[in-house]
Amino acid sequence: MEIIAIGELLVEVMRTEVDAPLSEPGLFTGPYPSGAPAIFASQAARLGHQTGMIGAVGDDDFGLCLRRRFAADGIDDRFVATAPGLATGVAFVAYFGDGSRRFIFHFGNSAAGQLPPVEGIDLSATRFIHICGCTLSGGGLLRQRCYELAERAAAEGVGVSFDPNLRPELLGSAEAVREVCRPVTQRATVISPGTSEAMILADAPDPDTACRRLLDGGAQLVALKLGASGCRLYTREETLEVPAKPVEAVDPTGAGDCFDAAIVAGLIEGLPLAELGRLANACGALATTKMGPMEGAAGRAQAEAFM
Repeated sequence: MEIIAIGELLVEVMRTEVDAPLSEPGLFTGPYPSGAPAIFASQAARLGHQTGMIGAVGDDDFGLCLRRRFAADGIDDRFVATAPGLATGVAFVAYFGDGSRRFIFHFGNSAAGQLPPVEGIDLSATRFIHICGCTLSGGGLLRQRCYELAERAAAEGVGVSFDPNLRPELLGSAEAVREVCRPVTQRATVISPGTSEAMILADAPDPDTACRRLLDGGAQLVALKLGASGCRLYTREETLEVPAKPVEAVDPTGAGDCFDAAIVAGLIEGLPLAELGRLANACGALATTKMGPMEGAAGRAQAEAFM
């Protein structure tokens, strides 16, 4: 496996109408396979890279939903455990006219946090592992397994990709966020934050200072996400802003994860920085054009045609 993602697996069940709060009766669509690490894995696989997933599902139809998607995308799920007696994780999602979303997550006592041991996983052919901040926010085995895999990857010369995807509300303070992320941040080869995430992670007053601090901390590339504006790529040698092409967004969930996967895929392929940014922007944009967090993950030909 060239790329391995680790973390929570779940399905999403979404409101079919905008501005319909989860507190009221209404119509839903789903289940859709989801979980930030799984969305990343789906996009990486669709770009043509051998990709594996470490996670856990229940022995139920929602778990089957995820495994079917992994099979369809060619994702190696041998390290996706089935947790006896536990249900697959679920997220309920509502969308609002101002672009915001509301989530209700059912992770407690679900299979999502029951990650299998990582010490026996062969990393000899692996170029990158990928870890998400939302996984670290989950605590327990989710956090522990991520720390263990990051430590192994760094020791064995495997790149570490990190999307902070921060959940300060789950951790209590910015300092707590930095403390939880530190074992991964200090080993990360690539960090792909949003602007506010970069500032929190680096304890910086602005995104530019934050990204340079992250480079000083050991990262080789910081891919700053600018939403509909594109991205700004920071290395120790140069900084490059890459504008995005507009799309008509249907569902923004998963766009950042698809962006992350394209960054990692492009690095493995040795793409020039500008082309790397265009590929990541394309995958992030196309991810928003279909309902469902993985449904818009682009194949290689589609992404290149959009670029």
